[in-house]
Amino acid sequence: MSLLSIRDLRTEFTTPAGIVRAVDGVGFDVAPGEIFGIVGESGCGKSATCRSILRLFGGAPARVAGGQILLDGVGDLAAMPERAMARVRGRDVAFIFQDPLTALNPTMRIGRQIAEVIVRHRKIGRAEARAAALDLLRDVQVTSPERRLDAYPHELSGGLRQRVVIAMALALSPRLIIADEPTTALDVTVQDQILRLLRARRDSAGTAIILITHDLGVVSQVCDRVAVMYAGRIVETGPVREVLDRPAHPYTRALIAALPGQAARDADLTPIEGSPPGLIAPPPGCRFAPRCRLARPDCALGAPPALRARTPGHLDACILSEVPDVLA
Repeated sequence: MSLLSIRDLRTEFTTPAGIVRAVDGVGFDVAPGEIFGIVGESGCGKSATCRSILRLFGGAPARVAGGQILLDGVGDLAAMPERAMARVRGRDVAFIFQDPLTALNPTMRIGRQIAEVIVRHRKIGRAEARAAALDLLRDVQVTSPERRLDAYPHELSGGLRQRVVIAMALALSPRLIIADEPTTALDVTVQDQILRLLRARRDSAGTAIILITHDLGVVSQVCDRVAVMYAGRIVETGPVREVLDRPAHPYTRALIAALPGQAARDADLTPIEGSPPGLIAPPPGCRFAPRCRLARPDCALGAPPALRARTPGHLDACILSEVPDVLA
């Protein structure tokens, strides 16, 4: 049973140069209590995909142009009126933004910001909401929570601000949390603490988590399944260990080969040559073909390859997967 099912999602951004198809036919499922990672280069569409779930485009000229976003017990979020969507945000699905400093109101004390989330959705007084905010700060292991409750965002470290944002996401006990690169710009120790918090929430409450990241190490550490995105499409998805230990798509293989830890200490890194294509008029066929060392002429023809099962639960979108020994 799926908590979230996304089918053929298409999201477009209007720019002076034309329509950018940032998300083009994406589909995946997230089960209750699952941590599902989405990984890829900057601009691949991973954040746009997840912002589409709650239509959080930050004023950008964007729209969900097609597809379904099915949330168990709620319905199709893609077709939901804005007033109904406002009730879903925070209560059913919460979003942890990449930069906590810009996600928080700089003129409002931390306690009030958390309490407002609670008051907006629940019929309780501000004193009770403030007490709940204090409990949430304790839950996410904020030091001196009574004092931090009256602090402004700029008075906290990056790690503490991220804990506050997580507390706000947990305030209404959502069934799904979307975390957009929640450990970016944090040192390794704080990064580990934040990831432990997210895993603890999954373990204690059965909360499902979508984790957006460019860091395959983070994916390996915390995720159950992962989707690899390239140029607005998913090119491979499956259980984390399957995808990382036995990658099927040439792009996934190239990502893993480019990691510093994969090379000998004195060896050169293996970069992915070239750049991702523009998404106003993407190339035909496989969008990775112009950069792929294994590409054949027919890779650049027709529609983008669809995801196909390589092994049960492990899918990739490469036509060479059907050719014996080519990707062996």
